[in-house]
Amino acid sequence: MAAAWLFTGCGLLAGINWDQERIASATGKAVTAMSITDEQIAELCRQSVAQLDQQNTIDNGAYLARLRKLMASVGQLNGLKLNYKVYRTDQVNAFASGDGSVRVYSGLMDLMDDGELMAVIGHEIGHVVHQDTKNAMKKAYMASAASDIVGAAGAVGAVAQGLGGGIAEALVNAQFSQKQELAADEFGFEFSVAMGYSPYSMANSLEKLKTLSEGTQASKVSQMFSSHPDNVKRAERARAMADQYTKNNK
Repeated sequence: MAAAWLFTGCGLLAGINWDQERIASATGKAVTAMSITDEQIAELCRQSVAQLDQQNTIDNGAYLARLRKLMASVGQLNGLKLNYKVYRTDQVNAFASGDGSVRVYSGLMDLMDDGELMAVIGHEIGHVVHQDTKNAMKKAYMASAASDIVGAAGAVGAVAQGLGGGIAEALVNAQFSQKQELAADEFGFEFSVAMGYSPYSMANSLEKLKTLSEGTQASKVSQMFSSHPDNVKRAERARAMADQYTKNNK
């Protein structure tokens, strides 16, 4: 993972309660989003995940034990140390952050078997590996007044104070293009297969999420999954990959 990027979407700055006093206190020469460094993004990741950890109930029981067992052999990826936690909630969601944090919701764990869960986690890690959010982050900054508060001195602190809540929300409700989703599906497929699970795990997870998003329990499905583009085609594509893999490995 040559560079790590915070998961963010087009709605990064929506609903932010700007603290004008804090913004005004930011000193130094303003820089554009093009100048934001990997280190600054990583720091925003750490702060945002810490905020989310405080806002959620962290499981230290059976859910965490299951996740640790599944991910025991994946302590790092491309040099980035990974850390895992489970949020106790009936919401169906998961996300990975550019600082190596992977957060899985217990509602997702209840829905998925081990292989399907690994495929979903792999999908989220794939977005980080592919740096999908680098351009989205820059566009969000350039389209907002945020670039005006990023000073050469104390830039990370200024951004974190001004945008903290919005960034944490965007981390959970990330939106990506169809091309990016398909590439992440491929990563999730390969990730779960490499871990020894069925090549159909990715397709099965997508089919479960789609069914749940259309049923009576739709409210439990995060926007992260229910709004992914062309879920039917994605599931069909993942199943075709599994068919081909099975054929090639007979």
